[in-house]
Formats: sequence, C-alpha cells, structure tokens
Amino acid sequence: MSMENSIGIGLLGAGTVGGALVRRLVGESDAIALKTGLTFDVRKIGVSRLHAERDFAVTEGLLTDDPFEVVNDPTVDLVVEVMGGKDPAGDLILAALEAGKPVVSANKELIAARGPELIAAAERAGVPFLFEAAVGGGIPIIRPLSETLAGETLDRVIGIVNGTTNYILTEMEAGATYLTALEQATDLGYAEPDPTADVSGADAAAKAAILASLAFGTWVDPSNVYTEGIEELTAVDMSFAAELGYVVKLVAVCERKDAGVNARVHPAMVPKDHPLASIRGATNAVFIEGAAIDSLLFSGPGAGGDPTATAVLGDVIDAARETLAGAQVAPRIRFSPGEIVPFTDIPTRWYVRLQVDDQPGVLAKIAASFGDEEVSIRSVWQEGVDQEAALIVVTHQAPESAQRAALASITAIPEVIEVASVIRVLGASK
Repeated sequence: MSMENSIGIGLLGAGTVGGALVRRLVGESDAIALKTGLTFDVRKIGVSRLHAERDFAVTEGLLTDDPFEVVNDPTVDLVVEVMGGKDPAGDLILAALEAGKPVVSANKELIAARGPELIAAAERAGVPFLFEAAVGGGIPIIRPLSETLAGETLDRVIGIVNGTTNYILTEMEAGATYLTALEQATDLGYAEPDPTADVSGADAAAKAAILASLAFGTWVDPSNVYTEGIEELTAVDMSFAAELGYVVKLVAVCERKDAGVNARVHPAMVPKDHPLASIRGATNAVFIEGAAIDSLLFSGPGAGGDPTATAVLGDVIDAARETLAGAQVAPRIRFSPGEIVPFTDIPTRWYVRLQVDDQPGVLAKIAASFGDEEVSIRSVWQEGVDQEAALIVVTHQAPESAQRAALASITAIPEVIEVASVIRVLGASK
C-alpha cells in the first residue's frame, strides 16, 4: 500500500455503479475513515469514452481509455471492476490478481462464466477476490452463502434476482399488459434500452449459476441453467393465478437432490402465503432452505447504482482490511466435483391454459394424456365462451419430462385449439 491505511483505488468502468462508487468514496470519505480507519484515494479510472459527461469531479489524468493502465498503475493498490461483460474484464481481473492486487467485481456474467478460474488465481496470489455485488445488488447474499452458512447443508435457494422483470410482473398483476409494463420499466430506468438479458431470463440465469455454485459447492456453468423468460406471459394468466391463490414471479431455483444439483430460471406461480409472493416492484429477494436453519429470507433493492455501489464498497473495505493485515488470505470458496441433474429429471407442477372446442369428451381425452404419462391432475377449471372454452389444468408433481410428454400428446387432440400458456407452480422442496 502506498501509505499506511491509505489505499489507492483503480476503477474499471464509470457508468451507473462506478459513478455512484466514486461519489461515495469522495463524498463520504470522512465517514468511511471514521468507521473503518481506512482512507481511499481514486487514482485511475478506465472508461470507454474519455469526454462523456460524468456526475462526479474529474481531475486531469484521472481517466484513461486504456484499461490496462489502471491495472498496471503502481499507485493503484486495489482494482474495482464494474465495466461488465466477459471481455476484456476477465483478462484485466486476471492481470490484477497476478500482479498481487486485490480485486472487487460486480460482474455476474463474467463470474458465472469464469468463476473457478478467477477464484483460483486469487488463491495463488494470496489476495482477495470479492464479488458481493454480482447477485442481488445491495442485498448481502454472497458472503452469507460462502461464509456464514458454509457449515450448513442447504437444500434449496430460490431467488427473485432481477428487478426489471419483478417490476414488470408486479405491474401486470395490477392489470397492465406486458408491453405497457416494459415501457414503464424503461421510463423509470429499471430496464436497459435493450432489455433482452432481463426479460429473457439470461441475467437471472447467470445469478442462478453463482447462487447454486456457492450454496452447494459444485460449480454450475450457466449453460447448465434451464432458462425461460417472461415474454410470453399475459395479464390473463396473472388474473387466473390470483384467483387460484398464486402470484407469478420470475424465479431462480437452485436445488440439491440425491443425484446432484439443478439450477433453473423460469416464471412460476408462487403461493400467496410464500415469503417471495410479497416481493414487489424492483425489489430482489433470496429465500434459502436448509435442515438446520429451516428458512432464511434476504430482501432489498436489487438494482440501481447506489444499492450496488454499497455492496461494492463493502467488498472494497473488506479487501483493504485483509490486505493491510499483511497475512496470506485464506481461500473463501472451494468447489468439489458433482453431478448436474437435468431439468427434465426434476419433479415439477404445471399450470396449463388451453383453448378447446367445447365438445363432450374433450376433458376425458386431456386427462387421459396426463394419465398415460403418470401425471395426476390436481384441479380443473373451465370457462366457456360460445363454442370455445378456456380450460385451466393444474397438475400434481411429476418429472418435468413426463409433464412435457403429456403436453405433446395434448396438442395432438383435435379439439385442442391452442396451448395458450404453461407456467410452473412453485411447490415444497421435499
């Protein structure tokens, strides 16, 4: 370190989160020093556009459009990566770690893709690599999973980990269409100009991979996370869900089974008495189940510059403290080989909405299709309109593969006009 208890910060990225972090480091420096005994000095910031408008003061020489200048600057003691994307962020983090510099990152996409490699590089270098802000924004969840609950055998982690989609679904629950809710989310700054990563479930899938890996000690690659977005959901299904006693959420579900680990992201009907059902707007939440702890709920603001910068700043303080202590940093996270259970093997419950010709015997044919695959029906609800009817079927738990096979058979029934929607129903972990 350049001065006793003074830490030079190099920042990769100065967007929403990076700008909020700089304002905190500068504007709240006295309060931080009083609480921690640490002084932080922003020495270099890597940006893509040198002359863009910034909402923080810029001194001459602070900015560079060569991010490796940040990593290689001898006055930079600790590197913070908030630039996003896998490239060149991954190589920059590796270079910083190999140079013996602690790294703090908020990059869920990169960590989901290259987590073990980066964690191993930090272990070799004996420096911290922390990424609390990668999942859940301002919610502390990475440290509880990797440290506080490290001795607990966890069974399931369910997360609402994308504020954009949760806001959209909350508005749809109140009667808005998907497109109207998306437009509102964009106007409020919750959704990016291109919201694909959010609404397709890709953002949540990267976070699910990280949560599953930390919860169960087996690294889950994002390619192994079944992913389904919210683009096909309708206000009609939100209304039916409410009448049946559910709220529709986009959930990341991570489970430990006897055969291995599964992680998936998809819309789900959540019972109204479940803690996640009350998570509204852009709020995020993570619900953890385990034998000894029963259940824990972590919730709070999951997006935005200030909440995410709070998590980043917490990691910066921790990393600085550990490095100033002058001791070899013990690895916090270890992974062991394990099996990934395909989603098709996982027991699920389904809500299915069908448009059918209102003819005698159609319900018997649909029931037979489920029965042939050993899927039992929990409830049926029919609303007729002239010669057509909306038929709602909710199934009992059965392997996902059996549910899909039954649906394929149902689509071949002549009286079935359309499979209007399929939404999974969140059930108990056991």
